[in-house]
Amino acid sequence: MNGKIFLIPVTLGDDDYRKVIPEGALDITRSLRVFVVENIRSARRYLRLIDKAFPIDKSVFFELSEHTVDHEIAEFLDPVLAGRDMGIMSEAGLPAIADPGAKLIALAQMKKIQVVPLSGPSSIIMALISSGLNGQNFTFNGYLPVKPSERASKIKELEKRSGEGSAQIFMETPYRNQKMIESVLATCHNETLLCIATDISLPSESIKTMPVAEWRKKIPVISGKLVVFILQRPAISWN
Repeated sequence: MNGKIFLIPVTLGDDDYRKVIPEGALDITRSLRVFVVENIRSARRYLRLIDKAFPIDKSVFFELSEHTVDHEIAEFLDPVLAGRDMGIMSEAGLPAIADPGAKLIALAQMKKIQVVPLSGPSSIIMALISSGLNGQNFTFNGYLPVKPSERASKIKELEKRSGEGSAQIFMETPYRNQKMIESVLATCHNETLLCIATDISLPSESIKTMPVAEWRKKIPVISGKLVVFILQRPAISWN
């Protein structure tokens, strides 16, 4: 029989893991010895965090990043096909959302391998449910283009799409966050609602939703932080 693939949640930052990771998920993680991870060093650090005696040297790690070629990914399933359970671990939060682990999971589904999601923090969902924006109709757009003109064009497209009642969620790498917010504020209409969710689940957490005109009065400094952005044209008056 094939083994199972467990989708392992990790913390969103350097906070107490016991506050955000259920004990059941921790128990399963501690029991595994085969892992597919985005970064081996940080994965080992997390495992030693949740279990100081975790047998790192007796565990197998495959690194799956944006640079991993497709033909290598299929080989990662060999232990599972041989009957061993495996865990997939992202750099932060839940794997397979804006994460290369999605490719391995798609292949596992094709091979009819059981995939078991474990409960844990998702910055995207936590931002959405805290934003006051439309939780019944939303789209996660991942990362927007880097070039300023292409990014502005994409923001205009998302703003227009949000006018149909669909909250538009997107992210940026921490060191480009300030450029992103500047682009959003320069592109969007005054009344468009913008949620900026920063450092979710960490002591420095901030989740605020305001019209773009309000954000322009005092632009927050978010460079270097973990941020989720959500746009939506208002369906009702903000006042």
